[in-house]
Amino acid sequence: MKKSFALLPILAGFFVMGFCDIIGTVMNQVKAECALSDVTAGFLPSMIFIWFFLISIPTGVMCGRIGRKNTVLVSLGITVFAMFLPFAANAERFWIYFVSFALLGIGNTIIQAALPALMSNVVPADQLTSRISLGQFVKAICAALTPVFVYVTATALGNWKLLFPLYGVLTVAAALALWFTPIPDERAAGGASSSTTSFGSCLAMLKHPYVLAMTVGILFSVGADVGFAVAIPEYLKNVYKVDLNTAGMGPTVYFVAKTLAAIGGAALFAKISAAKCFPWCMGLGILATAGIFLAGSPFAFLACVFVAALATANSFGMCMGLALDRVPEKANEITSLMVMAIVGGGVVTPLLGFAQKSAGAAGVVAVLLVCLGYLFALGIFAGRRRM
Repeated sequence: MKKSFALLPILAGFFVMGFCDIIGTVMNQVKAECALSDVTAGFLPSMIFIWFFLISIPTGVMCGRIGRKNTVLVSLGITVFAMFLPFAANAERFWIYFVSFALLGIGNTIIQAALPALMSNVVPADQLTSRISLGQFVKAICAALTPVFVYVTATALGNWKLLFPLYGVLTVAAALALWFTPIPDERAAGGASSSTTSFGSCLAMLKHPYVLAMTVGILFSVGADVGFAVAIPEYLKNVYKVDLNTAGMGPTVYFVAKTLAAIGGAALFAKISAAKCFPWCMGLGILATAGIFLAGSPFAFLACVFVAALATANSFGMCMGLALDRVPEKANEITSLMVMAIVGGGVVTPLLGFAQKSAGAAGVVAVLLVCLGYLFALGIFAGRRRM
C-alpha cells in the first residue's frame, strides 16, 4: 500500500485526538445532571490533562517496546471504553464521568505522544511539519463539530449522552482502519527507536540544545494559546464594555483563524521549509498582538486577534516537526517530551492571573507578547541551525 494511503488512518487518529476538547463542551451538562458544585466540577478537566505529565514518557517507552502502531491502537482501545462508559452514568453515579474522563485523558495522552512519531514512519522528514499541520486541522474539525453533535443529540434525539457512543463508534472505525493498514514497523528497520527507548533516553534528549529549545517552545506555544482564550473575552468586556455573553463569543474568531491556519500551514510547509517560515510567522504574530493596544474598536481588536491566530497557530506543529526532522531516529523520545511540555503550558496560567490582577486585560496581552517573543527568537534559532 502506498504511504499516502497509510496516512489516512493516521489522520483519522488526529480526529480522535480532538475528543479531549469534549470536556469543555459537556461540563455544564454533567454539572446539571449530577448536581455538582463548581469546585467538584472543576476537577473534571484535570482528569484529562494530568496524564500529559504522568504518562507521556512511559508512552515513548511503550512505543519502543511494542511499536508505534500498536501503541496508537492501545490508545484507541482505551478511548473506546472511555466513550461508552458515560452512557451508563446517571445522577447518582457521577464518579463514572470522572473515570471516563480519566480514561479519555490516558488515551489522549498516548495518542498525542505516539501518533506524530507513527506519522514519521510514512512521511518524509522534510514533509513532516506539513502533515502534522494537516493533522491539527483534522483535530480542529473535531473540536468544531463537538458542540454541534451535542446540540443535535440533545434536541433531535432527546439525549445529549448519545454523543459518547457516537464518538465510540467513530473510534472503533479509526482503530479498524489503522489495524488493517500496512505501516512500516520502525523496530524492523533496526533504528534507534526500537526497544532501547527508556526513561533515561527520553530525558537525555533535553541535553540536545535544539530539542530542548523546541520543547520549551511547546510550553510557550500552549501558554500563548491559553492566554488568547483568556484575554479575548476579558479585553472585550473590560476595555470595550461588551456584555458578558457577547464577549464570550470572542474566542470563536481566534479558533476559526486557527482552523484556517492549520490547513494553510499544511499546504505552505509542503513547499517552503518550516524553519524559513517560523520567524516570519512569529514576527507577524507579535505585530498583530501589539496592535491590540492600538485597536480603537471591538472590530479592530478582533481583526488583530484573527491575524495573530493565523500567524501563530502552527507554532506547535513547527516545534514538533522541526525537532523530529533534526533527530528523526529519536522520534519516540521527542514526541514524549513535547507532549509532556503541554502541561508546562499551565505554568503560564498563574502568570496570566497575576498580570490581569496587576494591569488588567492589558497585562494578559503583555504576557502573550512574552510567549510570542520566545517563539520569535526560537524561529531565528531554527533558521540558523537548519541542517
